[in-house]
Amino acid sequence: MRTVDVEKRLSTIADKVFCASPLTADDGLFLHQHADLPTLGMLADHVRRRLHPEPVVTYIVDRNINPTNVCVTDCSFCAFYRRPTDPETYVLPRETIYRKLDELSACGGSLVLMQGGHHPHLKTEWYAELLRDLRARYPHLHLHAMSPPEIHHLSLIDKCSVDDVIARLKAAGMDSIPGGGAEILVDRVRAVIAPKKCSSDEWLDVMRRAHAQGLKTTATMMFGHVETPADRIEHLIRIRDLQRETGGFTAFACWNYQNTQGTVLDAEKSTPATYFRVVAIARLLLDEVPNIQASYVTQGAKAAQLSLRFGVNDFGGGMMEENVVSAAGTYELVQLDEIERQIRAAGFEPRRRNFYYEIVDARGPVGARAEHVA
Repeated sequence: MRTVDVEKRLSTIADKVFCASPLTADDGLFLHQHADLPTLGMLADHVRRRLHPEPVVTYIVDRNINPTNVCVTDCSFCAFYRRPTDPETYVLPRETIYRKLDELSACGGSLVLMQGGHHPHLKTEWYAELLRDLRARYPHLHLHAMSPPEIHHLSLIDKCSVDDVIARLKAAGMDSIPGGGAEILVDRVRAVIAPKKCSSDEWLDVMRRAHAQGLKTTATMMFGHVETPADRIEHLIRIRDLQRETGGFTAFACWNYQNTQGTVLDAEKSTPATYFRVVAIARLLLDEVPNIQASYVTQGAKAAQLSLRFGVNDFGGGMMEENVVSAAGTYELVQLDEIERQIRAAGFEPRRRNFYYEIVDARGPVGARAEHVA
């Protein structure tokens, strides 16, 4: 394509962004293939400032709990799971979970992210009992639990509907559902990297039914393996379509596949520049998803800081523990004071939040000085 044609199309897309007009899938793919990073950053930052005019970047203090690493889906990208007969399998004892949540509570944490393998014998009632126990012991903690593939798996082994699984887990204390297991919402891709996991439509249907039952959820994307740029855009459009239907997503986060020890899938690791490109396009296409999270666990704190100028408004969780990404040998957990330092270095004020993106920071809102921060 001629340079003049590229510039003309980019100008047309930029006009749509500045007028708050939704972009099409074709617009998104064109940006992915032709826009330079400074242009993408400028456009995504414009949308972030429109949605979040205050100079604040939020974060949450949370902890990942993986009740079991037993899994029968055999995803080629995962170094965390173990087959049921593997000697390294585990199911966490309750006492171990209590200790982990006691530590989270002691440091002022507010959210538990609980997801794990597709165990062939742990049914809905096992998880419901665990949730009831944790709700009774830790009423102050938000239980962000059970990704769509896990819920779909429980419906199969319990021979019941997805609606029934969600209702039982919600009644037991589940507050919201994480967006894990989305990978890429294109079945051609899923057939390669996760052939035994639920389909794209099934992942979306779990979220649709959760939203109908009043639960908020998050959305994710793992890119940089066998998918094409068009597949990435299709994934984002499918998330946007469901958000327009239900309004149930609070946030979106994406990260690149970590091709390291313990994984079978062989793919060239994508670069930080690709991450900035994808996250900026996510901000531009997901116009009705209010928040975009950084992924410092996979990208590192410095790249997460830079992403705050590519449409990201939330640093994610100040996690006390992470097991899935770290199983592949790539992770970076950051101290809370370092998170705040990175946020300030990017020109924003840090504030703690809860799952619903309400500020729960003792420092309160930024106040009058917000008018003077670029």
